[in-house]
Amino acid sequence: MDEGNIRLALLLIGPGTLSVFGLSFLWAWMLERKRHYLLLLSGGCVSFALGVFIQVFGWPSDAGVNALVSNFFYISAVLAVSEGLLRRSGKKFGVIYAISVLVMSSVLIWYFFYIDRSLVARIYVQNFGVGFLLLVVAWRLKGIVRGRFIDKALFWMLLGFSIQFFPRTVLTVEPYLSVDTSLFAESLFWQTLQLSLSVLGAGLAFVILAAAITDVIEDLRRERDIDRLTGIFNRRGFEERADLLIHTTGGSMAMVVCDLDHFKKINDSFGHAVGDDVLSIFGSLLRRTVRSNDIAGRIGGEEFAILLPNSGLLDAQGFTKRLHEAIATTIFPLPEGAQSVTSSMGVAVSQEKRDRASLFERADKALYTAKNSGRNRTVFHHDIAIEKMTSPDVCIGEAAG
Repeated sequence: MDEGNIRLALLLIGPGTLSVFGLSFLWAWMLERKRHYLLLLSGGCVSFALGVFIQVFGWPSDAGVNALVSNFFYISAVLAVSEGLLRRSGKKFGVIYAISVLVMSSVLIWYFFYIDRSLVARIYVQNFGVGFLLLVVAWRLKGIVRGRFIDKALFWMLLGFSIQFFPRTVLTVEPYLSVDTSLFAESLFWQTLQLSLSVLGAGLAFVILAAAITDVIEDLRRERDIDRLTGIFNRRGFEERADLLIHTTGGSMAMVVCDLDHFKKINDSFGHAVGDDVLSIFGSLLRRTVRSNDIAGRIGGEEFAILLPNSGLLDAQGFTKRLHEAIATTIFPLPEGAQSVTSSMGVAVSQEKRDRASLFERADKALYTAKNSGRNRTVFHHDIAIEKMTSPDVCIGEAAG
């Protein structure tokens, strides 16, 4: 293989790698089609690769048209990736912004080719423009640095890749390129650009792909662990997250186990569709009542469990009181004259040597006592014995009827 072919093969490593990542993003989208940002990322990788191919092979052959067309694909690629990254985090630039950037970039490239012909100026326009666009994206995504490890890695990789466009361009662009453009393919700038694309660009693409696949996997896990009827965790999801929270959180912990009173009668009297509506509404009540760090799950037909981290007796009392009041003021889809929906609750609080199974068992015993004591009330299980709380602000009496 002669030197020219070797050089060509090396030049194609970057765009070839990006094309592979483009196909990978497309594959990830096919797994989770609601994540449309994956299509933007895929299109961005392919568009940048096309820009390199156009520039390397000289298609079209007219130098000015080639500069404009390759610039179009480069800037489109950066805009697509930027929009994809932003949409992943619920943000966006939008079509008007993208069109404005494309038009401005094309006008500058046209001007510095046909009016004030300067290859160096075109290099600065493209590289500083791309670096600035990516820096804006990094700035808007700065909040993800407080998230998962993969999000932190994505932010810092994006920031580093954005910044390198400025010093690399300044340090590698030789003034002679404005005089003799035929040496552009041999220039230090072009060689370092291809190296940065092959190493840093591929690294950024890999981190983005890893973040996207992590999103897909977490969505699949969440769907597996969420009870679709109530919108809270199912038993498996609750137990996994409760175990993790218990082993990673210090301080006192409270477990609330609650049961919808006489739920079987609702199903038998009015049908399972009405019963499902009651469960769905109760799930909504739980989601509105729990704090952001609490964990709620449906662990049986009409039985629910809520883990309250960093919570003592008073916190648990406040939670059960709010939940009882929410149930009492909610209109459930029951026929007129039907018995009101109520709930019995059992609570266990532990200071140390906690584990989910024992905490749940004690709360469940308290629930059993609440049901046997007339239902529609809360009973607390203490370390020594089960003790019914009779104070009006912690115990709710029987529902009317």
